[in-house]
Amino acid sequence: MSPVIPFRRRSSAPIALWAVAATVLAFSATYIFLGWQETRDATKSHQVQIIQPTPLQTGPIEVIDGDTVRLEGVAYRLVGFDTPERGDKARCDDERRRAEQATKRLRSLVASNGTSFKRVACACRAGEEGTRLCNYGRLCGSIKIAGQDVGQILISEGLAHPYVCGVTTCPKRRLWCDGL
Repeated sequence: MSPVIPFRRRSSAPIALWAVAATVLAFSATYIFLGWQETRDATKSHQVQIIQPTPLQTGPIEVIDGDTVRLEGVAYRLVGFDTPERGDKARCDDERRRAEQATKRLRSLVASNGTSFKRVACACRAGEEGTRLCNYGRLCGSIKIAGQDVGQILISEGLAHPYVCGVTTCPKRRLWCDGL
């Protein structure tokens, strides 16, 4: 007679670990694919923007700060100039005060007659325009009031500094606070 070996129940822990590992792997693969897809789509749209000029647009322009606006739900960094940072991003009280002045002035300019907005290419690496890797996800544009660029107006009034970028890079920003 052969000895009877009692049935030992296997632990379900290895199966649970494999299930968790498979889920993490599937999630990671999906996340990587979606990131690749976003970069690929941004590259395609970037290429189209270079080939086809964007027409002038008019409509309600919401001023976010002295060099950022929103048009039809899309945020745009205005090119050619830089204004002080607002709120928590300001490095000193003087910068905060100047930022409020620049924002207020841009609002008054945008509210005047003869305002036109034009979408322009950003100084981003290929495929990064419109993503968080370039301009914090903002696109780029310019605003003219009766044919004059708002950046030149703000610069002439001491509310902005010239800030001209190259094809894919921008210079270091000038500071607005003394001693920094």
